Amino acid sequence: MGSGMASASIILAFAIILFSLPSEISANKYSYPSPPPPPKRAPYHYPSPPPPVKNPYPHPHPHPHPHPHPHPHPVYHSPPPPPPPKKPYKYPSPPPPVHKPYPHPHPVYHSPPPPPKKPYKYPSPPPPVKHPYPHPVYHSPPPPPKKPHNYPTPSPPKPNQHPRPVYRSPPPPVHTYPPHVPTPVYHSPPPPPPHYYYKSPPPPPPYHH
Repeated sequence: MGSGMASASIILAFAIILFSLPSEISANKYSYPSPPPPPKRAPYHYPSPPPPVKNPYPHPHPHPHPHPHPHPHPVYHSPPPPPPPKKPYKYPSPPPPVHKPYPHPHPVYHSPPPPPKKPYKYPSPPPPVKHPYPHPVYHSPPPPPKKPHNYPTPSPPKPNQHPRPVYRSPPPPVHTYPPHVPTPVYHSPPPPPPHYYYKSPPPPPPYHH
């Protein structure tokens, strides 16, 4: 009974294995499982060379020749940008000094002790005031009055003494060219004298018998 159950389980296991295998293997009892095919590789692409770098300043031609159509204006290319400025080098700062609590690096000076208290002294009365002028003061006499200023009078002339002749320089010459002709000035005639005015005749003298 037990052997029959074991043989039945073995047959069932073989049947499951046969059903799970592919049909090609089950048809050919001597065929072995072939390895999987290698994966398809993409065709190898060789890297293309980089494009040539255009030189902004081309070298002159070994055999220069005039261009059939010269450029009307010269073409100026801008120079390359300047390099970035270099940052100044910063030297590393020294580490801070290590604080040592003891011993103290500098001597410690303590304030002196306070002086002992002196006994209290009551204020003494003020000294007598000394007179600033213990002796009589003599003043200098006043200055004398000022006299009026007398201007010096001129000395009288000496008798029988003629004055010295005064020599004067001659007048400058008269400018003769062009001749100076005074411009005539026309004035209005003066008014007539008072007796030319017409007056009313005097009254007749009184009649006497």
